Amino acid sequence: MDIFLLIFGFCIMGLGLVGSFLPILPGPLTGWLGLLVLHLTNAVPMNWTFLGITLGVALLIWVLDYIIPAMGTKKFGGSRAGVIGTTFGLIIGLLSPIPLGFIIGAFVGAFVGELIHDSKDTSRAIKAAFGSFLGFLASATIKFVVSFVFLIFYIIKAIEHWSALIA
Repeated sequence: MDIFLLIFGFCIMGLGLVGSFLPILPGPLTGWLGLLVLHLTNAVPMNWTFLGITLGVALLIWVLDYIIPAMGTKKFGGSRAGVIGTTFGLIIGLLSPIPLGFIIGAFVGAFVGELIHDSKDTSRAIKAAFGSFLGFLASATIKFVVSFVFLIFYIIKAIEHWSALIA
């Protein structure tokens, strides 16, 4: 059973990394669930302090994920339409075969969203789209770093208790 939980937890950690870029899946919270699964094994002792601190960090990043893109958009004069466009562009870009399509899609989506909001001012739409894109990029980077650190914690804990996990 411990081997199953180890593999399942590792898969959840991978989803956490992917969720750093997908707006549908909260990356750090998903990664934290992987840590929780690892601690549910019989081989790894439950460490409530560790789990509590990492949960607090994951929740903080989850909240910031809604604030940072909006701050980037507002700083550059954008609207809610730019943020929504960024999200749609990101999803379309992820599904496209273009390398790094999610980055291009996020910018184009923000630009189209801003043009829909105010079709008369193209230069403002470009500036606002850039702000939306920067906000998304900052948020995704923070989520990815936290999810990656959680993965490192997972690997360290698994290595520490390896002999008990495979027994």
